Amino acid sequence: MTSDMKQATPGVVDAPEAGAPKKRRKIASLDRRKARSGWIFVLPFVIGFVIIYLPMIVESIVFSFNKIIPGDAGGGYTLQFVGWENYREALFVDPDFAQTLVSGLGQLLFDVPAIIIFSLFMAVMLNQKMVGRGVFRAIFFIPVILSTGIMENIEAMNILGESMEDTSGIDDGSGSSVADQLVTSMDLQRLFADMKVGSGIVEYVVNMINNIYDIVNRSGVQMLIFLAALQSISPAIYESCKIDGATSWETFWKITFPMITPMILVNGIYTIIDSFTAESNSVMRFISETYSSGDGQVLSSAMAWVYFLIVIAIVAAVGGVISAFVFYQRKSD
Repeated sequence: MTSDMKQATPGVVDAPEAGAPKKRRKIASLDRRKARSGWIFVLPFVIGFVIIYLPMIVESIVFSFNKIIPGDAGGGYTLQFVGWENYREALFVDPDFAQTLVSGLGQLLFDVPAIIIFSLFMAVMLNQKMVGRGVFRAIFFIPVILSTGIMENIEAMNILGESMEDTSGIDDGSGSSVADQLVTSMDLQRLFADMKVGSGIVEYVVNMINNIYDIVNRSGVQMLIFLAALQSISPAIYESCKIDGATSWETFWKITFPMITPMILVNGIYTIIDSFTAESNSVMRFISETYSSGDGQVLSSAMAWVYFLIVIAIVAAVGGVISAFVFYQRKSD
């Protein structure tokens, strides 16, 4: 059989040459090595979660469906299954929990956009070439370092805010603090009088300015993430835009903003979780106070799981909405 007849034979597939490289197998092997390295890094957390946190989570779920019956004089207790009774009491019987929950969600709608906008703005500013850029970056990250330990307890007690609102010795008789607010809506209404800005936007900006201390204090991590995203953009792209005559405004919205949208998604989810789990969160304080009061262990467990499910639902909704607008840069093969 000649070589021409071999090529014409249908259904016959030539075997790969012995020395041909197997690219797919090498790529898969590299992916597996990366996956194993990732598991090695998260292994301490996984072990700690399984040994320490997982039993506590299971116990909390059990408590939320039971009622505690104290034991005899010797101590101890027994659990009596009550089904969804604790959840019903938390949502429909206790009016304070529902009110606190709604107010906490309203505060979240204000906090998350304000922190994301401020951290992105400061990251763009700190990414510019200027003298002392490293010092300014460190200054804005200092609140993240200080918000641990004793400083976190001081902040939770709001000592600074109470001292600012204290008017003893300087009260003018009107009964209001001179340091209560940095600006008022009337100030911004005069500023935006000719700009046709709605009262809702004015009120939002007023709250943002008056809460600037809290916003700056909680923007350090997000700022670093945005800085890393900005520095990952190739300078050649900006040079091409400059050659084509694009302005800085057009470059930001056409190049910079789309390429950092993945980090906007990351910072959005991180900020939501951080705001919901902070000690200063009103819902967290309410659940903690309920746990410390009388037989509130089972009721607070039900409240905590209701709160957890709401947080998961919000994170999933925000992640799904923002993911639809995220731009992922694909590298050419």
